[in-house]
Amino acid sequence: MIAWSVWKDPADTDKNIQWTRDYWTAMQPFLVEGSYVNYQSDEGQAVARSAYGVNYDRLAVLKAKYDPTNFFRMNHNISPAS
Repeated sequence: MIAWSVWKDPADTDKNIQWTRDYWTAMQPFLVEGSYVNYQSDEGQAVARSAYGVNYDRLAVLKAKYDPTNFFRMNHNISPAS
């Protein structure tokens, strides 16, 4: 889930930021921990592993086979399995 909040009047900034934070907190019990890979840039292996979940190790094996030098390593990278 992504909570984007946008407003026009700068006078509403504090109120809208608080609403967004309160909404995010209220939604936490209904969310599954993880990350949507298309919203990542290069936050590191822990975030990439979280995004790919149980598939990460299988994908690392494929990466080792088809990209052993890790040429395609930009954004949410899966490192080749050793």
